[in-house]
Amino acid sequence: MPAADFRELPLSVIDFATVRPGQSVGEGLQDSVALAQKAEELGYERVWYAEHHNMPSIASSAPAVLMAHIASQTESIRLGSGGVMLPNHSPIVIAEQFGTLAELHPGRIDLGLGRAPGTDQQTLRALRREPRAAENFPDDVRELQAFLGDSPSDMARTKGIVAVPGRGTRVPLYILGSSLFGAQLAAAYGLPYAFASHFAPDALEQASAVYRERFQPSEQLAEPYMIAAVNVVADDDEERAERELAWYRRERVKRMAGRGRDFSEEELDMIMDSAGGRQILHMISYTACGDGPTVRDYLTDFADRAGADELMIAPAGSSPERVHGTLEVLRRAWRR
Repeated sequence: MPAADFRELPLSVIDFATVRPGQSVGEGLQDSVALAQKAEELGYERVWYAEHHNMPSIASSAPAVLMAHIASQTESIRLGSGGVMLPNHSPIVIAEQFGTLAELHPGRIDLGLGRAPGTDQQTLRALRREPRAAENFPDDVRELQAFLGDSPSDMARTKGIVAVPGRGTRVPLYILGSSLFGAQLAAAYGLPYAFASHFAPDALEQASAVYRERFQPSEQLAEPYMIAAVNVVADDDEERAERELAWYRRERVKRMAGRGRDFSEEELDMIMDSAGGRQILHMISYTACGDGPTVRDYLTDFADRAGADELMIAPAGSSPERVHGTLEVLRRAWRR
């Protein structure tokens, strides 16, 4: 999209339902409610929640349940999974969950689908799913789509089994990914594609090109629609934005390298300078930082590079107030 048209590019938010040090899970979830309300107030397109398990700092392990509560506390903003890790579930259960949400909150529900388990192998066993379940992902997407439809071909695919709620809701599906597999599947099925470039930057441009080149129109979507995710730290004070970015970089390394362990500042410095630390920091290569105009210009260039039709913002901040501030500063700059 040309830079001159950046105002037409929708902005959305991904919320990891963060549980900060010293918080209870309930307090972290209340922060998620407040974040969705702020995003709605500012005119963001949607908020998505990712399914993760066995991660003490992330409380979005049950996206449908979280979405139900937040939908009841908001009025118009779209809410979705970013995503449901479909290999962890049977398609009919997801159809029933999201069909329920769609009936309660018509026109506000998205269903993003991922192929990864969203956890470690030990937790995967606790979920009672086979490690090879991901191999069935393409067929499971089709089955889920059929449970949400109501045509004769849908009924044939589900062998006459009906998802109630679910049938006829046609909750819009989105394929999530960080590799060419998701791009190819989304293109073949004629579905929107969301790329996780906020933590997996390497294949973004290639995946976007493959998706657009191979896209086949479908009942849901006539033309390709690409969402690209990006981290953002924005503040009217550029020095404060840089401090927040430094905090975020250290927090990211500590969380991923420590897995719940505490490090001294000296130990964390050493880890950040190690090969492993540099690899963790590489994951967040796509991060905009600065005041409103600086962040706007970065995101405009990023959207052009990604071939994005929409940007999914991962706002970073050392407190809920800083996260809200990022959304406010970005939104003001985007409107100018």
